[in-house]
Amino acid sequence: MFKKDEKKALTRLAVLSIGWGLGLDRFYEGRTKDGILSICGWTLIFASLLYLSPCHGSDYANGVKNYSEMSFNPLSIFPLGFGAYGIILVIRKGFKLLRSFENAE
Repeated sequence: MFKKDEKKALTRLAVLSIGWGLGLDRFYEGRTKDGILSICGWTLIFASLLYLSPCHGSDYANGVKNYSEMSFNPLSIFPLGFGAYGIILVIRKGFKLLRSFENAE
């Protein structure tokens, strides 16, 4: 039904689409170090976004502070930028895999 190159491209695309945040595509390709770095990077991005969010802490949870007094933390631009760059890389890799499926002989 599918050729070997087509199966390989589809498998890599499926692993990328399901486990991009955990680096499963890199573990599948045999690049364990890159997979671990991917896990560390996405964890750092999501954790810093949660930490730098303007409404964290017990004061906001208990309703002590008013939400209108919240101010945007300028340091949250860095994890947002790194996250956007990472998502662009994931989309670019997905298109590369789709092209390799389309061009398989």
